[in-house]
Amino acid sequence: MANVSTITYRIKEHARRLGFDSVGIARAGELTAEARALEAWLAQGRHGTMHYMERNFDKRIDPTKLVEGARSVISLSYNYYTEKKQTDPSAPQIAMYALGQDYHDIVRARLNELMQYIREIAGDVQGRSFVDSAPVLERAWAQRAGVGWVGKNTNLLTKRQGSYFFLAECIIDLELEYDSPVKDYCGTCTRCIDACPTEAIYEPYRVDGSKCISYFTIELKESMIPEAYSGKFANWMYGCDICQQVCPINSQATPHHTPEFTPSEELLTMTTAEWKALTEERYKKLFKHSAVKRSKYLGLMRNISFLK
Repeated sequence: MANVSTITYRIKEHARRLGFDSVGIARAGELTAEARALEAWLAQGRHGTMHYMERNFDKRIDPTKLVEGARSVISLSYNYYTEKKQTDPSAPQIAMYALGQDYHDIVRARLNELMQYIREIAGDVQGRSFVDSAPVLERAWAQRAGVGWVGKNTNLLTKRQGSYFFLAECIIDLELEYDSPVKDYCGTCTRCIDACPTEAIYEPYRVDGSKCISYFTIELKESMIPEAYSGKFANWMYGCDICQQVCPINSQATPHHTPEFTPSEELLTMTTAEWKALTEERYKKLFKHSAVKRSKYLGLMRNISFLK
């Protein structure tokens, strides 16, 4: 079998061949500082009704509880940036990541290929791969692995890509060469904090999830959105990109090369009137393979009706 250095290099090269833009590796172990921060965040109720954040706390802070004998966390980024936009600027908006097909399916397929390759070159490796589908503090691991730094809006940022990418992980019981964290380049910039219409970024590097537009339009399952936020959604009906749109780092973003993430012309050209008159039948057709299905038809229509 090849040595650790060679295996690490080959894993990273194959990940890039599969379409991942950045690859970094960190030693598996308990995230002690992050555990304290998460505990305080939960105690303050910043997670709103996202009660799943309270579950599996031990697994969330320690990958060895997810994969027995885990030694390495491979963190990967996958670009979803597109220059295609919804053509009616006054129409209800969808966050860029959800304009194409569901990223869970697309990225997971590539993760499975990467895991298969690791076993081909390194033998009987035990592990699991995840893309926003398990109690994993993915931004913390990506930061430890040197993929990027966590910005003031709590998104992971990279100098080369900005922040328009999905994060994924392979947690394996194989020793590899480990990367180092990179510098934080946010500096004195506060554009994301200043631009957030619901003041969800309550201080640098801290977001109140229960005030975020993405939370209200995706996670909140109540029949009504609190009236106190009326007029503050800036026309977002599913997710929100404001803190990414204003971030200077995202001037570095380049378009993805994944056909499945290309939004349909039908979706891009829908007018405000068409969105308001959206039928459940058309909803199912538009979002058959989309992450927007998470909101369900009634949830999306609730969001649309809430916009002013």
